[in-house]
Amino acid sequence: MSTASRPLSDEHTISPATVLTLAAGAGFSVASIYYNQPMLEIITRHLQTSVSTSGLIPTLTQAGYALGILFLAPLGDRYDRRTLILIKGILLTLALFMSAVVSSVYQLLVASLVVGIAATLAQDIVPTAAHLAPASQRGKVVGSVMTGLLLGILLSRVVSGFVAQYAGWRSMFLIAAGLVLLMTLILWRRLPSLVPAMRISYPDLLISMGKLWQRYPELRQATLAQGVLSVSFSAFWSTLAVMLHTQFGMGSATAGAFGLAGAAGAMAAPMAGRLADRHAPEKIALLAAGLATLAFAVLFMQALLPVYGQLILLGLSAVLFDFGVQASLVSHQTLIFGLEPAARSRLNALLFTGVFIGMAIGSALGSAVLAWCGWYGVIILLSGAALASAIIRMIPSRHSHTA
Repeated sequence: MSTASRPLSDEHTISPATVLTLAAGAGFSVASIYYNQPMLEIITRHLQTSVSTSGLIPTLTQAGYALGILFLAPLGDRYDRRTLILIKGILLTLALFMSAVVSSVYQLLVASLVVGIAATLAQDIVPTAAHLAPASQRGKVVGSVMTGLLLGILLSRVVSGFVAQYAGWRSMFLIAAGLVLLMTLILWRRLPSLVPAMRISYPDLLISMGKLWQRYPELRQATLAQGVLSVSFSAFWSTLAVMLHTQFGMGSATAGAFGLAGAAGAMAAPMAGRLADRHAPEKIALLAAGLATLAFAVLFMQALLPVYGQLILLGLSAVLFDFGVQASLVSHQTLIFGLEPAARSRLNALLFTGVFIGMAIGSALGSAVLAWCGWYGVIILLSGAALASAIIRMIPSRHSHTA
């Protein structure tokens, strides 16, 4: 029952229906911060602004997400996550509605920041799944919920590119607001109340995050490796629409369709979770970063191919690097969720703060590099960031858990 009060522990079972509900909730909420990427070219024209200014839209959205994760997601270790999900869902609905009715790009920038902050309800859903799952199946369950989250990220581009081209970008934000509101109400009805055992104050909660960061070298390494890998992920997706328009004359629907290729890669999440349950998640994360590096490096072959060959290569690269990025993420989550069960919201908040700082940097760097150096400059950025993540993952961490 949704009204049941359930203390947090590792002894819960979780039904397939609940896993599906959590996956859908994570997907619809996090999709909100990616709808704008394939629509940037259309938004730039309709609001009569520059490419550099419109490029701040995804940057501020992701920066807002990072801020929300750092300052709001830790509340899940202190308050009932079911209530937090309801509050954030309503706020996200309002922010998406405001995005649809703005009259200037500057208003859209403010609304985008709020969208990013409120969309962190997805980061209340993932630790909830980790708490409800038996310890022996935690990687599998987290991987399944992350599949929903990652499909939301990638399929949002398919949907928004199509809707923006044929119904207008404002329609996309209105549709998104309705979907988030519906999903929020379903989650409120379906989820149990989860009562945290700790009762510390909000300032102490934030201070404790610094102590967790200091205590666990595995957390620091996972956050840095995933954050650097996220630079390449975000740089690719935030520049793809502009590159396809300038080099191939293609519209936002085509750019969004590449999300289908990325979605195929996102299906790695449950498999990576199962592997992380059975093997060292550090090894799975290293292999995943290596795969992403290879996927980006093959894009240097584009100049040797005809137009259709170049597009096919882009699609194959998207499958491979999304597979690598998402497998790395689920492996790192499985790793940190095992460090200190009572602190999972804060551990997840620290990891995803690094992820979305990386994504914000990737959006800004990607747009700047594309403007200054062209698409091959972007490929150098993508490959270099992925390789750096693999190198970070190869450095042995010091397993000292002293306070």
